[in-house]
Amino acid sequence: ADLFERTAEELARHGLSCECLGGGRVSHRPEERKIHVYGYSVGFGRADHAVTTEKLKAKYPDYEITWADEGY
Repeated sequence: ADLFERTAEELARHGLSCECLGGGRVSHRPEERKIHVYGYSVGFGRADHAVTTEKLKAKYPDYEITWADEGY
């Protein structure tokens, strides 16, 4: 929530707005080239981890990127 609030405030200074579509967590293991997206945000609910995973795969094509709805 803190990160979203800071981002929303910065965007507002430029005349822009944003909306949080959900949250979750990211486990990044660079030595293994693995990223795992999981969980949810108590305040914002669960993000669509499939969308997040696809965006990460485009940015990190040499990583194994997985996701699950389980976890907090």
